[in-house]
Amino acid sequence: MTGQSTPRTGEDATRSYYDSADVDAFYAAVWGGEDIHTGIYTRPGEPVADASRRTVDRVGDRLADRLGPGRSVLDLGSGYGGTARRLAERFGCRVVALNLSAAQNERHRAANAARGLDGLVEVVTGSFHDVPFPDGHFDAVCSLEALCHSSDRPRALSEAVRVLKPQGALAFTDIMAAEDAPAELLRPAVSRLGVDALATVSFYRTQLAALGLTGVGFEDHSDQLVSHYVRLTDETAARAAELRGRISDAYLGHLQENLPVWADAARRGRLRWGVLHGSRP
Repeated sequence: MTGQSTPRTGEDATRSYYDSADVDAFYAAVWGGEDIHTGIYTRPGEPVADASRRTVDRVGDRLADRLGPGRSVLDLGSGYGGTARRLAERFGCRVVALNLSAAQNERHRAANAARGLDGLVEVVTGSFHDVPFPDGHFDAVCSLEALCHSSDRPRALSEAVRVLKPQGALAFTDIMAAEDAPAELLRPAVSRLGVDALATVSFYRTQLAALGLTGVGFEDHSDQLVSHYVRLTDETAARAAELRGRISDAYLGHLQENLPVWADAARRGRLRWGVLHGSRP
């Protein structure tokens, strides 16, 4: 299931969205500006940033056998760089962080320098539809909630596998549609992503197997979606007065309308989320 628009159109929509000052300020205020991923929650009211970091560590666990000093990992759609910094700190590996948004990349580089990680993390402006590295370059590849923005997911997956070394590992999370969820019912939620539809777990598993990966699997954390979107909805409502001083009324209104739509889709079982993974032979 891919969108019907061209990759260029999807990339323009993604870049425009994440380069927005409103979006930048919202993620900094509500997510903490480090990671902007779906979280794995262990208690009610847990900070979104803590739950999001737990997701990064879960993906890192899937790559741990391939990472360490002298090893390299590619983070596709790296956002503000929380994943890249965490992997570099945890494993001592080199990380290439590939991302479309110049605004995010600027903040990412500054945070790396402040943490003394600019020697391990390289931030590259570019597209996961055309990864600017040779075949077999990385020991591991990861991505967290980035492929939902892709309008050519087979191409993005092909690029991810192409740059993996033999025995290299791939792990990624994504917001996906349930197998039986009609695309038109999810369209109000996914419209801001710049695509027509979400992928499904079966789509990703089939694509990864066709690309020659072995041990393809899915670690299902779909039960976290309701917690995550309810948490975002509640946090946005509780901090509305503060947010009005940082983002436009129009964007705040959009959030207050759109986040409950995602929460409702999750409650109705129309969404899936978790860690997909596999390895090159």
